[in-house]
Amino acid sequence: MSPATPTHHPELTRHQTLVLGALSREESPASAYTLLAHLQAEGLRAPQQVYRALDKLIEYGLVHRVETMNSFVACAHPHDHQHGLVVFAICDQCGHVDEFSDSAIERRLKGWSKDNRFRLSAATVELHGQCARCDGTPVAAADAPAVAAGPAAPAQSAAPAAKPARRARKAPAA
Repeated sequence: MSPATPTHHPELTRHQTLVLGALSREESPASAYTLLAHLQAEGLRAPQQVYRALDKLIEYGLVHRVETMNSFVACAHPHDHQHGLVVFAICDQCGHVDEFSDSAIERRLKGWSKDNRFRLSAATVELHGQCARCDGTPVAAADAPAVAAGPAAPAQSAAPAAKPARRARKAPAA
């Protein structure tokens, strides 16, 4: 694939470019008001300017809304606008967010939708819990398979494991 591969969206407006740039520099999901505060020096004055830009960036697949945090993140897969399912793993202690997709989960959701005659237009899953850093578990141990305490767990499918693609850290509270 050449670097001149065309994108699936029109050229971004100045406001869209500014908002996407500011969001890409954030270390954690950011609210529209946080983005506005960072962009006032660039001439953005009203929240509606940021919300309009965010709406288009979401439509283009460049930004995701993290519903439970009422905030936004730049997409970890900006050149793959066709991905369907987006999963966010959100640490409730530090705000760390990983974005990934998982084809096995997506197949299950599509299968359920088909079986129940539900027209799925988009899917986002938000997982809340505690990340390995906050849990104190070394990352290598966190990646190792868990040892079952009871009866043997059923064999898992041979689907490839999902890999986190975006890492963000919430800024410490002031």
